Amino acid sequence: MLWPSILVFLGLSGLAAAAPAPNVLLIMADDLGYSDLGCYGGEIQTPNLDRLAKEGLRYTQFYNTARCWPTRAALLTGYYAQQIRRDNLPGSKTRGSRPDWAPLVSVTLKEAGSRCYHSGKWHLDGMPLRNGFEHSYYLKDQGRFFSPQTHWKDDVKLPPIQRGSGYYGTVAVADAAIDHLKEHAANHRGTPFFQYVAFAAPHFPLHALPEDIAKCEARYQIGWDRIRAQRWSRIQKLGIASGALPEAERELGPPYHFPKHLEILGPGEVNRPLPWNELSEEQQAFQQSKMAIHAAMVERMDQEIGRILQQLRAMDAWDNTLVIFLSDNGASAEIMVRADGHDPKAPAGSASTYLCLGPGWSTACNTPFRRHKTWVHEGGCATPFIAHWPAGIKERNALRRTPAHVIDLAPTLLDLAGLKPAKKEPAPGRSLKPTFEGDGKPLHEHLWWLHEGHRALRSGDWKLVAAEGDPWELYNLASDRTETANLAQNHPKRVEEMKQRWQAITSSFRETLQGRK
Repeated sequence: MLWPSILVFLGLSGLAAAAPAPNVLLIMADDLGYSDLGCYGGEIQTPNLDRLAKEGLRYTQFYNTARCWPTRAALLTGYYAQQIRRDNLPGSKTRGSRPDWAPLVSVTLKEAGSRCYHSGKWHLDGMPLRNGFEHSYYLKDQGRFFSPQTHWKDDVKLPPIQRGSGYYGTVAVADAAIDHLKEHAANHRGTPFFQYVAFAAPHFPLHALPEDIAKCEARYQIGWDRIRAQRWSRIQKLGIASGALPEAERELGPPYHFPKHLEILGPGEVNRPLPWNELSEEQQAFQQSKMAIHAAMVERMDQEIGRILQQLRAMDAWDNTLVIFLSDNGASAEIMVRADGHDPKAPAGSASTYLCLGPGWSTACNTPFRRHKTWVHEGGCATPFIAHWPAGIKERNALRRTPAHVIDLAPTLLDLAGLKPAKKEPAPGRSLKPTFEGDGKPLHEHLWWLHEGHRALRSGDWKLVAAEGDPWELYNLASDRTETANLAQNHPKRVEEMKQRWQAITSSFRETLQGRK
């Protein structure tokens, strides 16, 4: 095995001889709600992910950035996206390219002898093979699950896929990952691998295979209010969260308003989470269909994950592979029509349609939390997070309550490989390795958020949060994880101290970018 000797040659921190570096399979869903998975209280059938949770760990207070591209930047670098120009600071108009002092973790792993593979969404600057990956299937056109026009294999652009070919994006992403692993097993056995799988599901448009939709069609006739209540009941029994279930924010709609798009979608569309019994029969039928497609997308993703996991077993890599699953943000309240438009006469979920989940079902999918993707209340930035590693995680079916963040993934991968992060610009991320053994000392003094004017700071169990244009709110997450009791007026000194800390962190990011390239 070449790995330990390469580390010695490079002068990097070595691994203990009895503990070879694990392989890593990092799986990210797109716009998945906190409670969509069965193991997090959902009614969606996800047996493969549920099995990983039963044999591993579920984190209850793991965070993302509340949006696609900043989460992916943080995930693979260990920096907040605003530190490396992948999301905007106040006063900035455009995102810039990532500094050379913030390489993707794949670059560092490759330099140390690992082999890295990518399949699925990218949403980063540069191309995969120029960022440490040996092979890649890059699906950029996620607006067409059945017929993408823009996708690459090993950084070489592929021809567009024609409708009716049998292609489906979620299956193709899994196929590519399996091909990478088969090639690795055939030609590089004994060398650690990092396989990054970034599904586009269940991001809009709601496109799913007809046979998958059929399995879910009748499930959502009861409506979003009852689904939300049922999820909350299961979440409490699982011990994932406690407290009070917030009232649905009936006046809070999509983050972006497209009135002409609503006209295209027709009278069945609803852009507020109104009580289900106030909807017309036409609206109920339309909304029920949307959630059935969303569930079908998640269930197909779980099936494809099962195929990837079976490949790990087939190549005898199961025991020493760390499998991690998470989502890039919470479920989305967005409603829009893009790509090839929407044909209301076509079967819902087919290539000719363009449907989005919307705030009614997004409120249910993010149970028990408030708000949605883009907001940094818990509904936007809390993610399910599963860690499974038979050789390295001894506890089974356990919960971890240590607050952690996507900035912690890159340091974790380096730590498990026996590597040290570059010291050119200290990264805020911390290794999750200590939490594999149990909850203990906090990883962070503060966690920080900013996206499109929505902002937050978590210090210990206290969270200061504000939507764009709104005053700061203060919550004690130890007793009120669901953000129902705003304590800002009770603790004005704490609000001011945390506000100043948030501003200081924001200013430090700007100074870093102004002083470094």
